[in-house]
Amino acid sequence: MNQRKMRWLAILFALACIPVAESDNGALAAQVESVERAFAATMADRDFVAFQSFLADDTIFFAGETPLRGKAEVAAAWEGFFEGAEAPFAWVPETVAVLDSGELALSFGPVLDPSGNRIATFQSIWRLEGHGQWRIIFDKGSRYCQPPERPVRD
Repeated sequence: MNQRKMRWLAILFALACIPVAESDNGALAAQVESVERAFAATMADRDFVAFQSFLADDTIFFAGETPLRGKAEVAAAWEGFFEGAEAPFAWVPETVAVLDSGELALSFGPVLDPSGNRIATFQSIWRLEGHGQWRIIFDKGSRYCQPPERPVRD
């Protein structure tokens, strides 16, 4: 097994071992943020197999006019993004919120082009599954429209 796969297995194992307490939303939010960052790292590392491991079997990704339904359909649509040496985009969680039940979480933040320019905003909903693993169940990106500059008034 190569080093990258070993690293991902170690990350997934460590995340799965983090204890979950229903009343500790701050700790859960930090956990989901770490999972989102690991998910984003799959793109930077060009690791399509690891990318798929974060998808719930019944995941839905909104892309274009027709949602991608299920892990297999999402994986097939995203596989092309993992071709080539350089990632076509990256994403970073800015905000994470977890339900009081500790079962669902929302993460969102900027999507960046290879030069670091913001091109979109992503929103993901995560579900806590068996053995304490967070998996993405909904994902949607939207184009980023920079607000127009306001004229300075005296």
